[in-house]
Order: sequence, then C-alpha cells, then structure tokens
Amino acid sequence: MKLFGYWRSSASYRVRIALALKELDYDYEPVDLLKGEQKSADYLAKNPNGLVPTLVTDNGDAIPQSLAIMEYLEDAFPEPSILPKDAGARAHARAIAATIACEAQPFMNLRMQKFLKEERSFDETAMGDWLNRFTGGAMAAAEKMVRETAGEYCVGDTPTIADCCLVPQWFGAARFGVDVSGFTKLAEIYDRCIKHPAFEKAHPMNQPDAPVE
Repeated sequence: MKLFGYWRSSASYRVRIALALKELDYDYEPVDLLKGEQKSADYLAKNPNGLVPTLVTDNGDAIPQSLAIMEYLEDAFPEPSILPKDAGARAHARAIAATIACEAQPFMNLRMQKFLKEERSFDETAMGDWLNRFTGGAMAAAEKMVRETAGEYCVGDTPTIADCCLVPQWFGAARFGVDVSGFTKLAEIYDRCIKHPAFEKAHPMNQPDAPVE
C-alpha cells in the first residue's frame, strides 16, 4: 500500500494512526499542500477532491477520504480491530469520529483558512471567533459523547477510529488556538493516547516530510 499525505494534515494523521494500530506496512508519498501539489493532474487523477490523504491499495485502487480509508483498513485487515465488537459501541465510535472529522476539523483546513483570510478578509480576532464557534462547538459535542462511552479511550478500553480522529484534532486545535479548556474528558483521553506507541509513530514530527527543527 502507499499513503499519499502531508505531515501536518489532520486527516493524514488519522490514517497514520489507524495503520500503526493495525501494524500495517506501507510506503509514504508526501504531498506538499503549501506548494499546491494536491492540485496536480497526476494527484487529482487519484483523488478528485484535491485533498489528502489518499490510500492506494496493493491492487492499485485509490481510496480518498480518511474515514473511508479507515473503514477499508478495518474491512481488509480486521485484526487488530479499530472498532468495538458490540454493534452499538461501533456506532458510537463512528459517530464520535464523524463529529470530529466532519464537524470540527474542516474549519481548520488550509482551503477554509485561505478563503476566510484572502477572500473574506478575516483578521486574527475574527478567525478565532469563527474557530471557537464551529470547531469548538463540535468538540464540545464530542466531549459530551465520550462522557457516555469512554473507558480508557473514547469508546471502551481499546483505541478505535474515534481516538484516531481525536488526537489529530486536539493537536490542530492547540495549533489554531481553539479554547479546549473545558474539554476535560477529551484531554484525559488525549494524554493517554499520545503515550501509546502507535500514536507516537504517527505524530506529525515523526514523518519524513516534517521540517527539521
């Protein structure tokens, strides 16, 4: 398999965590978002959205969208699992993952940031208000959800796709100055996750395209 991604992309980070949790080997192909490599004809042929990540499977099938990729990995490589065994718990894990990936993270992505700053003239104050209203609001919902489902991790005592989404979101929220001070359960789970070897392996600064400090 080959993963096309960007070191600081939250969506790429999610998939790297899932791959590490499943102990799967893959090749990594950096796509530099700042240079616009995601808009090249070659990349758009793999991912018409012009976004990262894209996973190219061993049979050459190109799969876009991080949640779809993680579901593919679960179907193709079911053990170790990144979903609970119980059907209800699986649904809750998916719901938390979707709340973060679909409701919280998009407001932080590069396309949104460029649009608001360059085409809507948002200053730093306006941007902060925007992020705290929408990203912060979705994270507040996730906080309430995990308070009903958490054990050691977001849903039970084993990392799931919910945790794969939480950790990059928390990392990104800190970078963009989103107020997470009230999300104490998410903070507790995040602190536990980042000590796990799979999450450490997937960390942005441990990627080959990360800048050398």
